[in-house]
Amino acid sequence: MPGLDDSRQFVPLKIAVLTVSDTRTPEDDKSGATLVERITAAGHTIAARGIVVDDVAAIRSRVETWIADPEIDVVITTGGTGFTGRDVTPEAVEPLFEKRMDAFASLFLLVSFQKIGTSAIQTRATAGVARSTYVFCLPGSPGACKDAWDNILVHQLDYRYRPCNFVEIMPRLDEHLRRPKSKGATV
Repeated sequence: MPGLDDSRQFVPLKIAVLTVSDTRTPEDDKSGATLVERITAAGHTIAARGIVVDDVAAIRSRVETWIADPEIDVVITTGGTGFTGRDVTPEAVEPLFEKRMDAFASLFLLVSFQKIGTSAIQTRATAGVARSTYVFCLPGSPGACKDAWDNILVHQLDYRYRPCNFVEIMPRLDEHLRRPKSKGATV
């Protein structure tokens, strides 16, 4: 049965939050604020926070900077996952993924469907692993951010959550980058 195992110690993560919007400012960024509030209430640390315009190069540049930073464990974006011409977050971020997390999109769709019915079909929420960093791209509404955090991320980003969670496999995310020494090789 899924749930928290209180015999395990909580492991705080360092999480960066990026709002993708042509119109939001730090003062009126409700989706970013929603994520920051929930992340800190869960005991994690905000490693960085920013706002970028709906532009592939701008989004990709910021996410690349953050996934290269060893002090950031997780990047969560909000905004730019819809179908309008300016919604380009998946196009900007998915090429960075070494591994896609298709089940995240499916599970988010199920959660959203329970809340907003068939309107959930309009999301292109996505997730993956890039340079040993988890990246989640959420829609730009506070409700969608609440749904994703409260129903999925709060559990998977908690080391105590059983039967399994993302935190416990973090040390192994870069296994493919480590090359075994060949016989007779010198270092």
